[in-house]
Amino acid sequence: MSMPPFPFDPERARAEVEAFRRKLEAGLETLKRVGPIELGITPREAVYTEDKLTLWHFKGEKAPTAKVPLLICYALVNTPWMIDLQEDRSMVRNLLEQGEDVYLVDWGYPDGADRWLTLEDYIDGYLDRCVGVVRERHGIEAVNLLGICQGGVFSLCYAALHPEKVRNLVTMVTPVDFHTPDNMLSHWARNVDIDLFVDATGNVPADVMNFAYLTLKPLRLNQQKYIGLVDILDNPKEVENFLRMEKWIFDSPDQAGEAFREFARDFFQKNLLIKGEVRIGGRRVDLKTITQPVLNVYAEQDHLVPPAASAPLGKAVGSEDYTALAFQGGHIGIYVSGRAQKQVPPAIHAWLADR
Repeated sequence: MSMPPFPFDPERARAEVEAFRRKLEAGLETLKRVGPIELGITPREAVYTEDKLTLWHFKGEKAPTAKVPLLICYALVNTPWMIDLQEDRSMVRNLLEQGEDVYLVDWGYPDGADRWLTLEDYIDGYLDRCVGVVRERHGIEAVNLLGICQGGVFSLCYAALHPEKVRNLVTMVTPVDFHTPDNMLSHWARNVDIDLFVDATGNVPADVMNFAYLTLKPLRLNQQKYIGLVDILDNPKEVENFLRMEKWIFDSPDQAGEAFREFARDFFQKNLLIKGEVRIGGRRVDLKTITQPVLNVYAEQDHLVPPAASAPLGKAVGSEDYTALAFQGGHIGIYVSGRAQKQVPPAIHAWLADR
């Protein structure tokens, strides 16, 4: 008697189909009860606005103990609320609990009026004026600057061009060498005609950027997570967490065309940062001029900014006080995972407190 090509138990299959049906039924009830999904849960005050930009000052439950405020510079490609996603998954809230005085640069949503903004406008313009506001509010000469992903690249450029305004520099999941073999995003970007792309689109649509990121891990990010959604449909809290993450992913801003052109060309395609050849407003960005203390935090399983792209920072800067912190997790997990909440903000605070 020949054996079937794979074992099949009709009763077990029937039970699985029935369980699936119950999950979907429960999911319909769960979705009816889920209210509006909000991001950015920590109380905050807008202390400066300009064009699409808002500079936020966060309010903790206790007065800050840090003597120098911490200004966070996020990337342009997403909204910054991944670091303040929900009460139990908020890097901002944890930094406040540690005693930090936290500010955040929120770049907003560029439109046609921002088509010709350059990297000089963002770094020497908006970011510099935000630093100026924080300095003036606290009566200090220099701030602590924390840059995240592309915002970390901006922060490196800013610290190199304005070293007197940055007391301590923290970079998180920040690429420095854009041409490492395992950098999938860089391989994609290097094979795009950036000039034709930007000339054709003007501002780069957020949907195009999201598609590019999702295709880096197509099975996991486009299929597996939605299949896994079925398993949590009867859990309102888990469904709300899932929807909150989805909202953050797809509520992305367009990219100002000219700044996108410059960043893609000079950083991804030509790798000029690590070579010391990037120019912002005609001035060369020399990472060796960064002599203040530097903390470089990277994620060991990061598929967007692999460790090899971030680790070279130690030899690239001129600082004699350089610290690297490797986190066991991914590009998003470094902000929202339970382990990250316990490890990353306390480590950043302790490092800053020692300086």
